[in-house]
Amino acid sequence: MKTKQRRLPRRVREQQMIDAAVTAFSKGDYHTVRVEEIAEAAGTSKPTVYHYLGSKEGLFTACVRREAERLIQAIRRAVHEPPADAGDDPLRRGIQAFFTYVTENRESWTVLYRRAAVQGEPFAAEATRVRERVMAEIVDLVTTCARGGPRPSAPHDRRCPDAKDAQLMARIAVSTADAFADWLVEHPEESPDAMAGHVTELARSHLGQDRAGAAL
Repeated sequence: MKTKQRRLPRRVREQQMIDAAVTAFSKGDYHTVRVEEIAEAAGTSKPTVYHYLGSKEGLFTACVRREAERLIQAIRRAVHEPPADAGDDPLRRGIQAFFTYVTENRESWTVLYRRAAVQGEPFAAEATRVRERVMAEIVDLVTTCARGGPRPSAPHDRRCPDAKDAQLMARIAVSTADAFADWLVEHPEESPDAMAGHVTELARSHLGQDRAGAAL
């Protein structure tokens, strides 16, 4: 007698499809990846994929949005729920979480930043929204530090910039991290911690140069 297979909850089944799709889209171009191969990898059928996610476009968009949420949550945890030995620089923790996500989720990074950005609309717009959300998180953590975090112990200590400098520092940090992320993926000998240190110092140094130039 054949045992009846237990029906999985919709949320679980949907996540399995997205898992399979992230892997497929990270390895092939959007236009060459077939929904049939995603369905097979997820242990389901093509009609079921369409039933759950509407279309191939809907499936790809779901991949981008889910991986973006995972990245944002990783940054939030690093900033707001740090372990005891994480250090007292929230900007560095946030950037390190960004780099850690990239190295530990290479397929996700490829879909988020490499595939989505070059596919045209609506995927390019989704990629832009991801970047804006990351930027907003970094701006928030820097401005929070500026408003209520520990104040600098000396004039040269730039851990908590003035609120008016926070957005500029965040933009410098995120833009620099973007530029270094692909390089980090291709150079596994580098650590997220070391890269976060480089980016944080570059951002603070650049901000200091801007302030000196304005004063001059």
